[in-house]
Amino acid sequence: MSEMFGFDVFSPKEIAARVEAVGLAKARLPFLAMLMLGILAGAFIGLGALYFVLVKSDPALGFATGQVLGGVVFSLGLILVVVAGAELFTGNNLLAMAWADGKISTRELLRNWTIVCVGNFIGAAGLALLVFLSHHPEMNNGAVGQQYLKIAQAKVAIPFWTAFFKGVLCNILVCMAVWMAFAGRSVIDKAVAIVFPISAFVAAGFEHSVANMYFIPLAMLLETFGTTGPNAHAITWFGFFSNLVPVILGNILGGSVLVGLVYYVIYRRALSEN
Repeated sequence: MSEMFGFDVFSPKEIAARVEAVGLAKARLPFLAMLMLGILAGAFIGLGALYFVLVKSDPALGFATGQVLGGVVFSLGLILVVVAGAELFTGNNLLAMAWADGKISTRELLRNWTIVCVGNFIGAAGLALLVFLSHHPEMNNGAVGQQYLKIAQAKVAIPFWTAFFKGVLCNILVCMAVWMAFAGRSVIDKAVAIVFPISAFVAAGFEHSVANMYFIPLAMLLETFGTTGPNAHAITWFGFFSNLVPVILGNILGGSVLVGLVYYVIYRRALSEN
């Protein structure tokens, strides 16, 4: 334990040990618990995305104000995941630390990522359906729904490698938010640690795979069953997966390699060799 600027927080070395221990527990969760926690996380991230769109639908906000304020409110999603408890694919990329240290097998790592990712999709897409049925996108004279369409249309048009690298940068920041949340001992500690990196990735326009599991299905519902104007049916399942595949791959590289494995080499590798 260390005293840093007068606050009682865990040191980076202690965070590494905690992340590895939690990764081991996450990898050994029973199937149903893992899936249901994944569903919750997908819905939680969707709620953050909903909050973001509400802000972005206000044309009175300038570009920077809308992006930063939207990023701050989007942080709700990860705060819910960390504080309320849920299994988020992007955050679980940090399981790479426990895998690198030989605490979990490749099979256990891939099992967790697969089940959690599927659960995240169910939760995010399920929330999208509920939001559509609630007629929430009709708020602000339909501006909220139009903002969903604008966001989704931009996402499915991103070229593969651009989406990939946006996914890398996104999950560096997401996993750093999770990493720093492990330093805190209170809800306030964790919330403060989360808000800045999450708002940064959102403001910068990077790509989060689970958020896209909410944005794009909701836009597809609005196009198929709502009144959307001349661009109806521009968003398809092909476009959804064209975005999701490179973003997931980028998220894995950013979170697992550029955060998880980097910190493993710094803090845990020497211990495992002794």
